[in-house]
Amino acid sequence: MQAGSHGITTIDTGFGDRPRFCAAYLIEHAGRAAFIDCGSNDSVPRMLAALEARGLEREAVDWLVLTHVHLDHAGGAGTLMQALPNARLVVHPRGARHMIDPSKLAAGAAAVYGAEEFARSYGTLLPVPASRVVEAPDGHVVELAGRPLLCADTPGHARHHIAVWDAASRSWFSGDIFGLAYPELVTRQGAFIVPTTSPVQFDPDEMRASVRRVLAEDPAAVYLTHYGRVDEVERLGADLLEQVDAMVALALECDGAPDRHARLVEALVALYVERARRHGVADAQACVPRLLAVDIELNAQGLEVWMDRQRSRA
Repeated sequence: MQAGSHGITTIDTGFGDRPRFCAAYLIEHAGRAAFIDCGSNDSVPRMLAALEARGLEREAVDWLVLTHVHLDHAGGAGTLMQALPNARLVVHPRGARHMIDPSKLAAGAAAVYGAEEFARSYGTLLPVPASRVVEAPDGHVVELAGRPLLCADTPGHARHHIAVWDAASRSWFSGDIFGLAYPELVTRQGAFIVPTTSPVQFDPDEMRASVRRVLAEDPAAVYLTHYGRVDEVERLGADLLEQVDAMVALALECDGAPDRHARLVEALVALYVERARRHGVADAQACVPRLLAVDIELNAQGLEVWMDRQRSRA
């Protein structure tokens, strides 16, 4: 846990048994509190410990705001809400039904990971009563004791994705729409950032538009789920836009090949290694494939699903 300025605390959710991999955030204002994302069920004790460390009672939490319903962000929502008697859950309208009845989320994740791995990583997803769920369309404002938190519809990674603008700190809580930047890859040049797709709903045009929307506010910082606060937002946004273009070009080059997936993974590894090398990452050839292994696989899957979807529409 790391307390910062403007009443914002970064919480390492411990997801994936990897330190500084997945973050949630606690925002305090005038004695009241809101969480942004919450990790999995195993993360809930860390969320509650953050309240205790800040001298806040559970009754002081008014809001749990989910950037989207992927389980590394929202898997523990039902369990956490049971511990927060006054809180309401805020989520994109497309994600609300999955918080009220998480059975389809659980079934989908179990089909991807296998029942045993799903049970180990996520446990039982608990529902949130419909009366405690607030849908947040584009422009919805969450009032935290007079501190407005603006919810912006930001598709591209997922169609049920919002980013949260905090005018008090001039910062975004970006979920996955502004990429990932692991602390292990920080150099003298600053953070090293990579876009993150999803295997089902990635759309490059929407992602570019969402990144530009983040940049349009001229933010002082962006709080990433993966991982932590980043500054130099204009540079990082330009890097993301450039990489989305490069990733799409690589995917189109590999399309039609019998070994499309393997070729695309190899091409993405080469792209990120070269960019990391230019960024000054030590031994980029070894550390980038290791640190980004899961992300590279997911990015390849996301690009392939997007290409197949484009073909089906033609």
